[in-house]
Amino acid sequence: MTVLQVRELRVAIGETPIVHGLDFAVDRGQTLGIVGESGSGKSLTVLAATGLIDAPGRRVAGSSVLRTTPDAAPVELVGASDRTLRSVHGDGIGFVFQDPSTSLNPYLTIGRQIAESLETHRGLSRRAAHTRATALLEAVGIPDPATRVDAYPHQFSGGQRQRVMIAIALACDPALLVADEPTTALDVTTQAQIIDLVQQLQHDRGTAVVWISHDLGVIGQVADDVLVLRHGEAVEQRSLADVYADPQHAYTKELLAARPRVVAGAGPAPEPTAAPLLEVTGLDVRFAVQTPAGRRTVHAVDDVSFTVRRGTTLALVGESGSGKSTIANALTGLVAPHAGTATLADAEGAGVRDALRAKRRDRRRIAMVFQDPFASIDPRRTVADAIAEPLRVHRLGGSTAASRAARVRELLELVDLDPAFAERYPHELSGGQRQRVSIARALALEPELVILDEATASLDVSVQARVLALLRRLQVEQGLTYLFIAHDLAIVQQMSHDVVVLRGGKVVEAAPAAELFAHPREEYTRALLAAVPPDGPRVRA
Repeated sequence: MTVLQVRELRVAIGETPIVHGLDFAVDRGQTLGIVGESGSGKSLTVLAATGLIDAPGRRVAGSSVLRTTPDAAPVELVGASDRTLRSVHGDGIGFVFQDPSTSLNPYLTIGRQIAESLETHRGLSRRAAHTRATALLEAVGIPDPATRVDAYPHQFSGGQRQRVMIAIALACDPALLVADEPTTALDVTTQAQIIDLVQQLQHDRGTAVVWISHDLGVIGQVADDVLVLRHGEAVEQRSLADVYADPQHAYTKELLAARPRVVAGAGPAPEPTAAPLLEVTGLDVRFAVQTPAGRRTVHAVDDVSFTVRRGTTLALVGESGSGKSTIANALTGLVAPHAGTATLADAEGAGVRDALRAKRRDRRRIAMVFQDPFASIDPRRTVADAIAEPLRVHRLGGSTAASRAARVRELLELVDLDPAFAERYPHELSGGQRQRVSIARALALEPELVILDEATASLDVSVQARVLALLRRLQVEQGLTYLFIAHDLAIVQQMSHDVVVLRGGKVVEAAPAAELFAHPREEYTRALLAAVPPDGPRVRA
């Protein structure tokens, strides 16, 4: 049975056409993967097809027909009334969006948010809906569901919040599940768990799934058929096996080539003779937090030691909550450590200083690039202002505005951006361009150590590949040393000379990258490697 049939779907915002006459269908128990870079029209296509688009000046044409059961009358969603759409959303169609932190209501318990659709669409009493919500939490793998059902979203990890979103989406047994980048912000191990969970629930319930992603590696693990979009047009639409075996369009080939993969023998050449630049010893960070049971202490970083060698890249790897970003924040003075030292050598390898307690004039030797380029740049300031700010604070780049402007132009050219970008605002840039601006700002003070905190995690795979190539080039040309924080071992392999694996704030394994990828000693490291999407598509039963 075809659950969703879309014909000649066209979307325009004002006078600008965005989606150009798309046709696709998804059957019961099947998964359609829609893939493309940011701006390709993936999410807008599905929002229009399901009646959720609410952009000002929108114009939607074509047909999108939903059939929930063989006996049910088909429902036309394009142009449907608000009443019809309210009856369908949550009942016939369930949605799982990319960021559960913004999708869940922080003021309501998880149980209330799951029960809402059950009370609305199934007419259950509050008590019956609460009981059903508990059962759904158990079904999606939330531990101790009877207790956690009355907890609030902030009391769950990122992966658990996404499981809650799946429970909400599947509460009324919808015929169609729309998963819009549901694993992009998750660790590779949690991503693999979410993929397995959705497929198991799909197998048990026969749900049709539309899975949206920018990563063909992820699509290769979930889809039966693939629709490749570029600028709102379908450049390729075939079975998953055919797309992987014989991609027809150059854009599809580019997406396949850009997906991160663990490849034997890949990565930068070892640098065994490089002198130490940063030595961290016994780093210990603790936070006091308030919980419903009272005040307790979270041991975020527990006796961590490592050495970063000059001109090389050391990767800190681990899942969310492993302490990676806390280490970075301690090194840059954003959090105060409970104990430990971090010594930064001078150019001659002597005269080390304690980087954890450095004065402002010494802190410029360490720079940081954050994960989200949309949040790390002030939207009210131009690119020139963002890059020039550290120059003004540290009184570098010359004493005049003209000299600082010249330095800004140099930095933009260094990261392969046109100097004309200096007068633009962040909203006028793509994600990859914003991250290049963030890198330029980090390099403004000519630091010796650059901390890259998941600096490519939020980017499309093709943009991610270009930014990683830029970082490798800058390391060679500028003699930079990187502390590379990531959860994806496929990217770590491309960048790193040495790797430290963290779990629960402790070091699990530390080794040269080539040795760790060839012969991982610890089970946790092997689990991280196994969670990276394989080179070929998953063979579905």
